[in-house]
Amino acid sequence: MITPDRSEPIPGVMALQRDGSWGPAIDPIHWVKPIVGVGMALSFARDYLRDHPGVTIGFIPAACGGSPVEAWAPGTYFEATGSFPYDDALARVRAVRHRGELKGILWHQGESNSHPGRVENYEVRLTELFARFRRELDVPELPILIGQLGQFPGKPWTAERVQVDQIHRSMTFADPRIGLVWAEGLKAKADLVHFDAASLDAFGKRYARAWRELEASLARQESNSGLDTRPAA
Repeated sequence: MITPDRSEPIPGVMALQRDGSWGPAIDPIHWVKPIVGVGMALSFARDYLRDHPGVTIGFIPAACGGSPVEAWAPGTYFEATGSFPYDDALARVRAVRHRGELKGILWHQGESNSHPGRVENYEVRLTELFARFRRELDVPELPILIGQLGQFPGKPWTAERVQVDQIHRSMTFADPRIGLVWAEGLKAKADLVHFDAASLDAFGKRYARAWRELEASLARQESNSGLDTRPAA
C-alpha cells in the first residue's frame, strides 16, 4: 500500500516515466508490473542528497520482478513481465544519458536463481551481465551495488540461497567497484519473499551508506595509485 506521504515529490529527485519523459520520483518508481508498490529508491535518494547537496538524481527504472539472470541477456523475452529486461534497460539508459552522468547500478536480484538447476551457472552469467552493461554503455568502471537476499525467520536459507549469497560476496572481493548491501534484520511481508515498506526504507538507506563507502574506497585507491613509492635516495 502506498500512503499519501509517499506521493510527495522530493526536490531534485526525478525518475524516467513510462512515456520516456522525466517526472518526479514518487512510488511506485517501477512500472513493470501493475502490483508494484513501495520501493527503496526514495530513501536512498534522501540520504544520497545529504552526501551530495545540490545535485539532481535521475532514476532509470529497469526492474523486472521475479526475473532470473538468464532473462537479462540480449534478445531474451521474459514472459512474466512481457518485456526484454536487458534490451529495455539498455535502451532507457541510452535514450536519456545525454541528460547527465551515468553514476551506477543499484542491483537486487538472485531470488529466482536460488534453486537447483538455476544456481549452477549464476556466477558466470551475473559476471558476464555486469561486464556487458559496462561494455555496451561504454563505462568500464561503472560502480554496482548488489543487495543481499532477504533473511527472514520462518524461511531458513536453502543451500542454493547460501550459494547465491556467497557468489554476491565473492564478486565484491573480485571487483573493487562492486559493493554489497546487507539485508540482515530486515523484515518480510506475509509472503516471506518481499520486504515490507519499513524494511525497504531501511534497505534504501543501507544502499546509500554502501554507496558512500564505495565512493570513499575508490577515492582512497585513486589517491594511493598516485603516491610516489620510489625509495628515497
